[in-house]
Amino acid sequence: MTWLLRISVCLAPLTLFAFSLSLSPPAFATEFPRHARRCDGRDMEYVVYVPTNATGPLPVLMLLHGAGDEAENFIGAWKSFAQKKQIVLIAPQLPRDRTLEDHIPKILPCLVEDVRKQANLDSHRIYLFGYSMGGYLAYDGALIDSDYFAAAAVHAMGIDDDYVSIVHRATRKIPLSISIGDRDQMVSLAQVRKTRDLLKKSGFPIEYKEMFDHSHNYYEISATINDDVWRFLEKYRLP
Repeated sequence: MTWLLRISVCLAPLTLFAFSLSLSPPAFATEFPRHARRCDGRDMEYVVYVPTNATGPLPVLMLLHGAGDEAENFIGAWKSFAQKKQIVLIAPQLPRDRTLEDHIPKILPCLVEDVRKQANLDSHRIYLFGYSMGGYLAYDGALIDSDYFAAAAVHAMGIDDDYVSIVHRATRKIPLSISIGDRDQMVSLAQVRKTRDLLKKSGFPIEYKEMFDHSHNYYEISATINDDVWRFLEKYRLP
C-alpha cells in the first residue's frame, strides 16, 4: 500500500467528522454543480466558482480537499473570501485512489484550461492550496508543475521520507507556505518540520507556521487559514 493510500484511509474518518462540525453539505451540493472533464486518461469531476461582477483577468486558486471530503465543501469554505478578493476557485473531486497521484501534474492544468473557456483567467497568477491528503497531492502539483503555478500552500501535510526526491523535479524554486496545528492528531508535526527544512535547504522560499491549539480540523478555523494562505500566495506571480 502506498503512503498516499495509507493516509487517505486513515484521515478520511476525521476529515468527515471535522466537516460535520462546521458546514452544511446539502446547501453546497446544490450551489456548486459538478463539471466533467477527461484529463490524462482519467474522468474527473470538479466544481468552480467565478466571482460575480468580475473584471479583467482573474487569479485562480486550485483547491485540493482532504480524504473522504467533497469538493463542494472545500470550495464552499472559500466562496465569500473569493468573492471579496475576486478569485476564481476550482476544486476537483479527489477519489481515494492510489493511482491518482501519478496523473495529478497533468490533471490540475487540464482543469484550469477547461475553466478558461468560461472565465478570464490570469495565467501569471494561478495558485494551489491543499489540505491533508490534498496537501500531499499539492506537493506533487507545485513541484512538478512549478512553472505553471505561481505559488502553493499546504495545510496539515508533509512530504514522506520515501518521496523526498520530488524536490529535484522542480524546474523552478516555487514559493511554498506550510502550516499545521500544534495539536494535529493525524499528521506528524515532526514530519512537517522535516519537510520545511528539506525545502529550505533545497532553496525554496518557505513560509512556515504552527497554529497554536489547533487540531487537524481545517474547517474549525478555515477563515483564519484561508486568510493566511491568500496573504502569502497573492505576493507572487509568474513572469
